[in-house]
Amino acid sequence: MFDMFGSVKGLLKIDAACIDHNVFRLHYKATVVILVTFSLLVTSRQFIGDPIDCIVDDIPLSIMDTYCWIYSTFTIPNRLTGRVGLDVAQPGVASHVEGKDEVKYHKYYQWVCFVLFFQAILFYVPRYLWKTWEGGRMKNLVVDLNCPIVSDDCKSDSKNLLIDYFCANLHMQNFYAYRFFICEVLNLFNVVGQIAFMDFFLDGEFSTYGRNVLRFTEMEPEEREDPMARVFPKVTKCTFHKYGPSGSVQRFDGLCVLPVNIVNEKIYVFLWFWFILLSILTGISLCYRICVLLGPKVRLYLLRARCRNASQEQVAMIANNCQIGDWFVLYQLSKNIDPLIFKEVISELATNLQGIDSA
Repeated sequence: MFDMFGSVKGLLKIDAACIDHNVFRLHYKATVVILVTFSLLVTSRQFIGDPIDCIVDDIPLSIMDTYCWIYSTFTIPNRLTGRVGLDVAQPGVASHVEGKDEVKYHKYYQWVCFVLFFQAILFYVPRYLWKTWEGGRMKNLVVDLNCPIVSDDCKSDSKNLLIDYFCANLHMQNFYAYRFFICEVLNLFNVVGQIAFMDFFLDGEFSTYGRNVLRFTEMEPEEREDPMARVFPKVTKCTFHKYGPSGSVQRFDGLCVLPVNIVNEKIYVFLWFWFILLSILTGISLCYRICVLLGPKVRLYLLRARCRNASQEQVAMIANNCQIGDWFVLYQLSKNIDPLIFKEVISELATNLQGIDSA
């Protein structure tokens, strides 16, 4: 178990070069770690612990446990309220008439650990795609420029190579930027799509789950219906059929305790709030990206904010000569290079671009 958590810890290692931003990292670092950790937690309860315990007369408990785990358990939705011990045995657990009373089957609990792990993979896909497309370009461009113990000669050579590369590829880097923007859009589609997927997985309960839990805490005890007991019941019913001595089919109603749902209900409350927050932050990030794409003045302001030590006239001249791809590469470089070295890069780059314009 500790080895598995150690592999999750490896996702948090610091990259050699920064090729994205904080919101992007919330998707492939924070969310992936959260989902994998939850998956391991549920797996430990499900396959190492005892996920279900059923009680029924005349049927061996081990057989009943296995049967109810495989074929799912159920609750009675219209018996979720009532006095426990008087009106109902537990919320949703009471006598019912087959064919008349509505019955809700709970089939998700076998799949929670696999679904969480699958979701973690989906959250890493945009990062994998961008890392593949990026191809280590930024890491190669900033070599020796982000290390404090490299000689001045090495830094000077690397700086000159960087400036030569930028001038040689001027107006040819738009595709590099557009690929990153595509991955940002994929992040938004992914998180919104996963909210819809979890809503489908939990029979339409996830989209309002967190809001209902908050509302439940504010209601009067006599009137409230616990949404966690409705979506993740800890006590359920299970019906087992077998042939009797005369050859007729006998029905046995069992009572099942689901300890795994104590974990599940808290996991999905957290995920509801996390996914809503992540959707909002990703949407804001995408609005910012649209402003950057459509606003040359926005790009100039952002570049100036990253180059406060440099001449503002030189920064403006560079921004006016750069297309979106050139600006994006410069902005990424500013996050990976020492500010004093980046100031020198801007100064020499401005001089080179002036020479190109004069020619």
